Amino acid sequence: MNGDRRDFLERLLRAPSPAGFETAALSAWVEYVEGFADEVHTDDYGNAVAVHEGTADAAIAVGGHADEIGYAVSAIDEDGFVRIIPIGGADPEVSRGTQIRIQSADGPVNGVIGQTAIHLRDPDADPAETPEITAQHVDIGAADEAEARSLVEVGDPATVAFDVHDLAGTRLAARGLDNRVGIWVAAESLRRAIELDVEATVYAVSTVQEEVGLKGAQMVGTELDADAMIAVDVTHASDNPAYPKDVANDIALGEGPVVSRGTANHPALVAAVREAAEAADIGVQLQATGRRTGTDADAFYTQRGGTPSLNIGIPNRYMHTPAEVVDLDDLEAAATLLAETAARASDRGDFSVSI
Repeated sequence: MNGDRRDFLERLLRAPSPAGFETAALSAWVEYVEGFADEVHTDDYGNAVAVHEGTADAAIAVGGHADEIGYAVSAIDEDGFVRIIPIGGADPEVSRGTQIRIQSADGPVNGVIGQTAIHLRDPDADPAETPEITAQHVDIGAADEAEARSLVEVGDPATVAFDVHDLAGTRLAARGLDNRVGIWVAAESLRRAIELDVEATVYAVSTVQEEVGLKGAQMVGTELDADAMIAVDVTHASDNPAYPKDVANDIALGEGPVVSRGTANHPALVAAVREAAEAADIGVQLQATGRRTGTDADAFYTQRGGTPSLNIGIPNRYMHTPAEVVDLDDLEAAATLLAETAARASDRGDFSVSI
């Protein structure tokens, strides 16, 4: 990946956008898709939709969520230290000793989530007893409460202050790959579908507040008149020593996008994507979902009386940490696969199951 596509991904990854405060990522996304979409619109909460107006009586939507996990200022004490709460599934085991950036009304404010030096900790203490994020504190360098309150206020959001790093080969590490890779794929699927001059109408969607309960997808799902909706999100790769051996899956980085099967994942849509992958010679991996996908697909498929939906996964190591890892080849393959799926949609008809 290089050129404008890589620049676009890096803009998304560097945009601080915890759930409820997604404007930075959405602005970068909208600016990109405006370069090729027939129409782009947003709703009052920021959910963004880019449209390719097709000529056939078929429509398919591809979406990801713009928000990431993070923190919010909850209190400021008399000594100028800041207390925080998690936004979404922030992990207390990786937060201590982490540099963060608080987004104040006047601009970013740097801080550190405090961690007692190893020399000063009780050697007999249970290392598993990690204090909850609400019991941790942030040091912004303020001398007292008055100075701290002049810099930040309760409700200001924050994200970890980690940058984008290339690893060996086509691997990339960054915070917020969950789920900037999903909205990158949605935008790129649309652009590639337009290049293919597909006859179906194609929607690319960037939703808000997935990390706090799929809220944006619930809003968008009632509005889009699509025959099928595909949610692109990260999924756990098991090809690393940190992955628990008792949670079995076959997913590895660099082996292609992941097609989920079961629950929200409509069998006819699963078949359509797998057929497109075979026709385009794109390798895919499979994942079983026994209860829920944990993605926007869970909200999409119950809208408008039931909309055929599917979760496409991007293999990801170390999810919900400041250093997630993906393979850029999987992103490229996912975008091409979904553009090819859109190209075949007008010939397929509806996605209803045969009873």
